[in-house]
Amino acid sequence: MSKQVFIFLFFLVLSGIFWLIMTLNETYERDIKVTMQIKGIPKNVVLTSKETDTLRVTVRDKGWVLFRYLYENPRNINISYKNYDRGNGFGSVSTSDLKRLVMQQMELSTYISTVKPDRIEFFYNNGERKRVPVKWAGRVTPEQLYFISHVQYWPDSVDVYTSNEKLDSIDVIYTEPLNYSGFRDTLIISSKLSHPKDVKVVPSQVRIGFFTDLLTEESIDGVPIKAINMPAGKVLRTFPAKVRVRFVTGVSQFRTLRPEDFTVIADYEEISKSSSEKCNIYLKSSPQGINRPTLDINKVDYLIEEDQ
Repeated sequence: MSKQVFIFLFFLVLSGIFWLIMTLNETYERDIKVTMQIKGIPKNVVLTSKETDTLRVTVRDKGWVLFRYLYENPRNINISYKNYDRGNGFGSVSTSDLKRLVMQQMELSTYISTVKPDRIEFFYNNGERKRVPVKWAGRVTPEQLYFISHVQYWPDSVDVYTSNEKLDSIDVIYTEPLNYSGFRDTLIISSKLSHPKDVKVVPSQVRIGFFTDLLTEESIDGVPIKAINMPAGKVLRTFPAKVRVRFVTGVSQFRTLRPEDFTVIADYEEISKSSSEKCNIYLKSSPQGINRPTLDINKVDYLIEEDQ
């Protein structure tokens, strides 16, 4: 019985080998990856597009040749900066040149059907750069009753390399669109930066911290009323001299607030044109992170005196 099993297995393996040989001898078409790299870049030149890219090449050949292409180390072609520089910060490799360069890495029996992308473009400058701040883009919303008290970036600015014309128009670099919601604790993420293909950004990725705080409705007393546009020699006295401001803010920020952080004003030019016994007061400014600030009262009694 064991002898019969051995003979069966022998012929099974033998038939498998013949089947594999016949299969690999057939002609197939497959997609393979070819790495492309730009070489010979002068020291005074900064490439603002990618130095390395990957081409997807559709080839036709015998199975055993394709097997090598698929499972050996990826093919690599080098693009000469000098040969394909078109000037004015731009270079390109035509479809025919791209196929020729790829073909040099293939067997003579291999036929190339398509190369994608079918044209390579690269951009460069002579080292011109600009330091600009980073801002996040997208939708980031914490859980209900929480809000984002402040945002921190690491780093908070990046170097931008591109043509002088574009450098003048770039004042900020945004992240790729973010989408986070329903969090209550500090959220720290890594994000790539969004920019045109002919712009190089260093670094190309930043870390962002979204710091949250619990919303609370509070008020602060003793905010002084300040007079503006007062003529020389006159003093405005209001009754009361200080008012209360109501607002929504974070619990931790509320602990740090003082009345002097808010600015409430009364305008003499408006008062002088009115015959009312009361004057309007306005909340001119409030600290960052304060939401929906309102005054308890909008009119107060007043008296204008000569300055002694």
